[in-house]
Amino acid sequence: MNGNNKIRSGALYIRVSTDKQEELSPDAQKRLLVDYAKNNHIVVSEEHIYMENGISGRKAKKRPEFMRMISNAKNKEHPFDVILVWKYSRFARNQEESIVYKSLLRKQCDVDVISISEPLMDGPFGSLIERIIEWMDEYYSIRLAGEVRRGMMEKALRGGYQSKPPLGYKMENKIPVIMEEQANIVRKIFHDYLEGRDETSIARDLNDCGYKTSRGNAFDNRGVQYILENPFYIGKVRWNYVEKHGNRKSSSVYDVIIADGVHDAIISFEEFKRVQERRQKEYKPLRRRSTSTTKHWLTGVLKCGYCGSSLVYVSPKPRKGGSSSPFFQCHAYSSGKHSGSCAIIEKKVIPVILSSLKEFIQSELPYFAIKTSSKDSNASKIKHLENEYKKLEIRAHRAKMAYLDGIDTKEEYLENKRWNARMKQELEEKIKELSMPKIEFKQATNTMKKRVEEVYEVISSDVDNEKKGSSLRSVVAAIVFHRDTEIFEFEYFLSV
Repeated sequence: MNGNNKIRSGALYIRVSTDKQEELSPDAQKRLLVDYAKNNHIVVSEEHIYMENGISGRKAKKRPEFMRMISNAKNKEHPFDVILVWKYSRFARNQEESIVYKSLLRKQCDVDVISISEPLMDGPFGSLIERIIEWMDEYYSIRLAGEVRRGMMEKALRGGYQSKPPLGYKMENKIPVIMEEQANIVRKIFHDYLEGRDETSIARDLNDCGYKTSRGNAFDNRGVQYILENPFYIGKVRWNYVEKHGNRKSSSVYDVIIADGVHDAIISFEEFKRVQERRQKEYKPLRRRSTSTTKHWLTGVLKCGYCGSSLVYVSPKPRKGGSSSPFFQCHAYSSGKHSGSCAIIEKKVIPVILSSLKEFIQSELPYFAIKTSSKDSNASKIKHLENEYKKLEIRAHRAKMAYLDGIDTKEEYLENKRWNARMKQELEEKIKELSMPKIEFKQATNTMKKRVEEVYEVISSDVDNEKKGSSLRSVVAAIVFHRDTEIFEFEYFLSV
């Protein structure tokens, strides 16, 4: 307990993890922390109560409220002097991270961390006890994680199901059952692949047909690849399979568990085997290339007129008896998300950009069409309409339940459904209208003209790609290429 009556400002950090353990609820933690603050002359404002539910404490970066609290503590305004927690394990279960963040808070921000249920004496002995408590918490966390993992492994070996089933199945009484409509998509993917098509063309075809993944997204080549390699479709259960994504690494083949499930297969074993044989035959390990060989100074600026995605730079290998020109292509098209190719060779793009900038410099001060977002100014109105829309969805659900329970007749249900659809359409139109950007016309200034002239000189010179790219981005927000009309649309990013 604080020994003096000096009033300090404080923050509360409250976390309840997903671990199956006895711990206080968020409300109970908050109540005790607020009481402690009042009794110890600590003032806590609502904006500095940071609460996280169902989040593990092993990694700080995976706790958004924790990171927001640390960020606020670094502010020059010094918003609080102390952070109160129920237990040190709520602050961090990894002792290394705990020491790093506590040291940062104390040395750089002059902020202390206090556990109200684990009071410590002052001096080095108190610091030692604090480290022992943190070590015990970390040991418990590691042991618990190991027990959970062993339990999941045993369940996998028995053919148990531990996650949402893939496309083509739904859970009924804890057993995956086939959804024929989705299963036909899976069958089509395997059939087309065995007919010689690749993942990208299959994904493109699925999207053209309007099919969606199990999460309601468009297909891409990686999604098709996942389906083709998933033994779930032949009645197996796979556990501990992790795709390479960001900083995550694929599990070793020796760590992956594949066991017999009790669900029905969508694909025959022979089909699945033939697919894996082709994949093994065509497998080519990816080779990492340095950034300098993959990026272009136009990367991130050129956009697809079909979907708005960035155009990526492709430098193909020279063909036999000739050469292949580097070109730009839509990233979404390359991954199979749509069928509208937006390819254009590099040597055609650069002259167009230089010509556009030169025309800007040599012409009279032009007028610009400025898009100003009206969404921010109408935020409260839009929020109100969105709340009304949610109420209509709740009303629609209640009407359906009333019909299923025999309270309303079929005619009453259909009338409610029609009225609901009409009201939802009206709200959608109002929200769209309030969100539409306003167009204003403003004349360019001599300062703008001078900036564009400087950019033109940089791009025309022999400076490196990084300088060309940063210079162009200072005046051009995007260059949209419309393949069907061969038109380039320039969006200037200028102060007006």
